Amino acid sequence: MEIRLLRTADIRALLPMAECIDLMHRTMSAVSEGRVVLPLRSVMVMPGDLGMLGNMPGYLAEPECFGVKLVSLIPRNKPPQYSSHLGLVLLFEVEHGQPVAMLDAAEVTAIRTAAASGLATRLLARPDASSLAILGAGEQASSHLAAMLAVRKLRRTRIWARDRDKAAAFARSEGEKHGVAIEVAQSVKEAVTGADIICTVTKAREPILLGDWIGAGAHLNVVGSSVATAAEIDTPTVVKSRFFVDYRSSTITEGGDYLRALRAGAITPEHILAEIGEVANGSKVGRTSPADITLYKSLGIAPQDLAFAHYVLHKARQQGVGQVIDWS
Repeated sequence: MEIRLLRTADIRALLPMAECIDLMHRTMSAVSEGRVVLPLRSVMVMPGDLGMLGNMPGYLAEPECFGVKLVSLIPRNKPPQYSSHLGLVLLFEVEHGQPVAMLDAAEVTAIRTAAASGLATRLLARPDASSLAILGAGEQASSHLAAMLAVRKLRRTRIWARDRDKAAAFARSEGEKHGVAIEVAQSVKEAVTGADIICTVTKAREPILLGDWIGAGAHLNVVGSSVATAAEIDTPTVVKSRFFVDYRSSTITEGGDYLRALRAGAITPEHILAEIGEVANGSKVGRTSPADITLYKSLGIAPQDLAFAHYVLHKARQQGVGQVIDWS
């Protein structure tokens, strides 16, 4: 039995963003069509502020495979030395249940999360959307910039982070990498004023983005808050948006932004209009007018990881990439 070990550099080289977004289109459609087995993830919280261990198992019918992502979440980690999400994606084949690949979970998570936002932006943002605001300057900010550039022609990009020096460094390095000018905003309000696309990729526990600051026609990818007790956006933002999610069951359990608005009586469960896979397969309507504010709430689900792992493994075998371990 052979297991192929794929590290960060291998995954990055084998997963161009445009291909990833197309892969997410197929995968999220499969999720919404019930062609997956998707238990809710479990999270073990360690004592004090040490961190958490997440366990995300799943099965995907096409391409048929199953597996699990095990990932530690250590908030004090500072990229690039240590990602806040470290772990492994373990992929199994279905005929005999043999493990066939082990991948760096941090890199898979960074790319697949942004690719899903790229899909949501392609489906929900106005076709002429060209002004981007990114809130946060970490790993997801970098991958989200690549995803947004893959689906819209941007004329203006602004970055905000609590650490202005980090935001400035991001603007320099990512601007040079992509050949674009990136402005550093002094405040969240300044960053999002006039923005057509807004990506929130922070570690905020309480809202940093207020609904009063968001203009008509904007599209939001709300990514950073992934537990029920955290929210990056306020309740008015939720209320005024056409609200789409990656997976309903995850959102009603862990979507802190949504749950706060629901508990406040500001919305009903029907405020979730559709999963993004339902928009992708044409069974539900996304944007209805240029003035709509659309919002994609991302929590991340195992089929995304499995689809990426299977795709990367196939390409790695073709190109002879990765380290092959004899497990027999």
